[in-house]
Amino acid sequence: MILLTKLFLAHIIGDFFLQPKHWVKEKEKKKLKSPKLYFHVAIHFALLFLILWDLALWPIVLVIGGLHLIVDALKLIVQKKKTKRLWFFIDQVLHVLVIITAYYVYTNTTLDYNSIFTEQNLILITCLVFLTRPVSIIMKTIFTKWNISKLTENNESLKDAGEYIGILERLLVFIFIITNHWEAVGFLITAKSVFRFGDLKESKHRKLTEYILIGTLISFGIAITVGLIFNALT
Repeated sequence: MILLTKLFLAHIIGDFFLQPKHWVKEKEKKKLKSPKLYFHVAIHFALLFLILWDLALWPIVLVIGGLHLIVDALKLIVQKKKTKRLWFFIDQVLHVLVIITAYYVYTNTTLDYNSIFTEQNLILITCLVFLTRPVSIIMKTIFTKWNISKLTENNESLKDAGEYIGILERLLVFIFIITNHWEAVGFLITAKSVFRFGDLKESKHRKLTEYILIGTLISFGIAITVGLIFNALT
């Protein structure tokens, strides 16, 4: 497992610490004609050899380094200005899959799927998935009772920011519950209260304050309930 950790460490350093922003901009502009693309891949090769410190591992270095070049080149060719964010994540996922696959093939390690898809893990995955988009839809359905768009029409906000905040807070609450850290749930509620309710003191904001409070209580309540159910089933 230490080999896999070293491979990931080399990738993290190479992609996020030793790749200046102007390199990225030049690569996006010149694509495959950019020397920075090949400098970047050369740095990955060097990091792999340096961190692994074993010339006998040259096959895995050659495979990961070579495929890193192919993945990066594919990203530069296919991505557009509107799809840069999407391709950033696709690029990273592909790099991770290459590293994991190369590790398992080189070490002849067999992946025990039965140890991954256990009953407890399946319940955990189900709970986590439920707390994301499904709960958001449930909460939107509940709030159709009121004209929320009218309440928030003069309040500037990032697009879908509220939904993302809700998903993150539910996932955090769930993790705190299943790890038996109830005090962290209290801290999270307090922190959110300070940031979300601090500027809603005027009487004209009363309805908006009530909306946020109801949404917070429902969101936390569902996350706590799901966490308790998980603990009971496992």
